[in-house]
Amino acid sequence: MAETKSSTGHDEAPPSEDGAKPGADISFPYDRMTVEQFRRRFPRARWNDARKAWFVPGRTASRRIGRWLAEMEVEADAHADAKGRDAFAFDPIDSPYLELGKAGFRIRTPYSKTVVDELREVPFSRWDGDLKIWHVPFRSYEELRRRWPEIEAAACRNEPEERRRRAEERKGTEQDVRSKLRSAERKRHRYPLQSDDLPPIGRPVVTAYGIVVFTEISGELVDPNVVTDFYAGVTEDHVWGYWRVPTLEELVRTWPAKTPPVQDAEWWLPAIEELRPARRTARSREARNRAQAQ
Repeated sequence: MAETKSSTGHDEAPPSEDGAKPGADISFPYDRMTVEQFRRRFPRARWNDARKAWFVPGRTASRRIGRWLAEMEVEADAHADAKGRDAFAFDPIDSPYLELGKAGFRIRTPYSKTVVDELREVPFSRWDGDLKIWHVPFRSYEELRRRWPEIEAAACRNEPEERRRRAEERKGTEQDVRSKLRSAERKRHRYPLQSDDLPPIGRPVVTAYGIVVFTEISGELVDPNVVTDFYAGVTEDHVWGYWRVPTLEELVRTWPAKTPPVQDAEWWLPAIEELRPARRTARSREARNRAQAQ
């Protein structure tokens, strides 16, 4: 915790007084009730103005402080859960995708990247791979309530019946034809690269397809007239590179880039913001593959 304000009127020890004594320092944002609880738990503690921290004497001070902080965290969580439970009772979410549990909410929806992205932003949410549901504690209700319209709309869009209906409506349309052509092009696992700016082989890089690993640069020139609908800005100076999806181990071993990519770059080294979701996806994919292999 970071000290933001100290109380007045407490005993203040000079900087040298506590230096030779066994003990530990602790600092936390000033709150009258928290200070009172702390003083009752540690009556021998003294405020050190030079270090802006409380000094708790004793060889076991660190362990005692750790236990107190853990108890305070549990108490704060219990209070936040009670507050969230009351908020739900006053303004409930009525949805077939949400169930009320003992410790919070259970959420089960059709798969949707939007749903996953939204629920990952809800504090303390977690995915249960065995039950195929999300758990969200009561303390996170306000954030869940704020994000719920987007979550429910995305879940409804991805119901099997709704997806089939949209597919039937698209059949034979120009959009359907273009979608099938894009899907077929992606399945070729090739990507146009500027011949004088080639990515490293065997290392995760970012492209329009996300993070991939290039396995080969064929040297075959790209025909812009054939693929211009799929890759904007392709010229006769581009060559084909062939790629695959990176493994979790490769993504974990990849050091995040410290500098942003240059403007209009066709590939670049991934930053931590790009590696994190890719690692989560790879972890889920490999866990799913292991489960299917059993």
